[in-house]
Amino acid sequence: MSLIEKATARLDALKRAAGEFVDQPETGGARSVPAAPSVPSPHGQDGRPGGGTVVAPPARGNAAAPPRTENPISRMVAIDMKRLVARGMVTPDLPRSRIAEEFRLIKRPLLKNATATGASAIENGSLIMVTSALPGEGKSFTAINLSISMAMELDYRILLVDADVARPSVLTRLGVRPQRGLLDVLGGEVEDLSDVLLRTNIDKLTLLPAGMPHARATEMLASDAMARLLEQVVRRYPDRIVIFDSPPLLVTTESRVLATHMGQIIIVIEAEKTTHGTVKHALATIESCPVKLLVLNKSREEGRGSYGYGYKYGYGYGYGTGNSKSRHGKSKSGSKGSKDAR
Repeated sequence: MSLIEKATARLDALKRAAGEFVDQPETGGARSVPAAPSVPSPHGQDGRPGGGTVVAPPARGNAAAPPRTENPISRMVAIDMKRLVARGMVTPDLPRSRIAEEFRLIKRPLLKNATATGASAIENGSLIMVTSALPGEGKSFTAINLSISMAMELDYRILLVDADVARPSVLTRLGVRPQRGLLDVLGGEVEDLSDVLLRTNIDKLTLLPAGMPHARATEMLASDAMARLLEQVVRRYPDRIVIFDSPPLLVTTESRVLATHMGQIIIVIEAEKTTHGTVKHALATIESCPVKLLVLNKSREEGRGSYGYGYKYGYGYGYGTGNSKSRHGKSKSGSKGSKDAR
């Protein structure tokens, strides 16, 4: 057999082999995969009508994965609006209710302080802690209503943190089942804070749950991990106002440590129950915080002011800067008759 005949035979063998396998150098070079099926072509190989075939390009074995969303929020939860209305709380559906009007008064100076610039700027002004001297005075009720009221503003995004890790109640009050959260991040079980943030059906309101129960839950609030987390929140979410539902000041020392990182603190006072001495004692534990606001909760007396929508309430606010004396004001939270004003 001449060299030409040998070359022709070799070429025919290669053509037959090409009909059974196609090499895939992109997936490693050494592996072969079955060729893609041939499909009839309306044209011949020279471009004229005929019976030629076109080999479809083989599918790649490693399709490109969709890019990971930066700072993802793990899931969304639905707040039970009917539950809030039944408990006399603020809801976006009733923006002119009495309770909504009262929390407008409470939030206004807080928003002003949180966004102040220049000489009026307050360090960590966007970190707001809601607490009380003793349990049962209404701090969680106030923290939730304040968060919803602020989220109804056009220019602010709100993160509500359930930092009362020993007795968490924020999710329960909102009709949401327990979730992973703050304790899981502080304990190292969750690495990325965004993995435990919960979007809600209230626009611009996000929740950070207390997390799963932990034997040293309260000590975690005073840990270096908590301090680092607060720094991360301020740096990572500069467009948010963060509201912390904190443990009572005179029950645990952890809340006092947490208070040292805050720019503003609200102390909820139960009307006709919390004594003047108790309030003074609570204020003494948070002297380092630049701004303090006192909210009078569960008040029975009718207010002296009126807004023009048929609602009456009394209000006022006071600040204490550094170690100077505070001007103590009050703001009724509209909790009279509420099931959830504790």
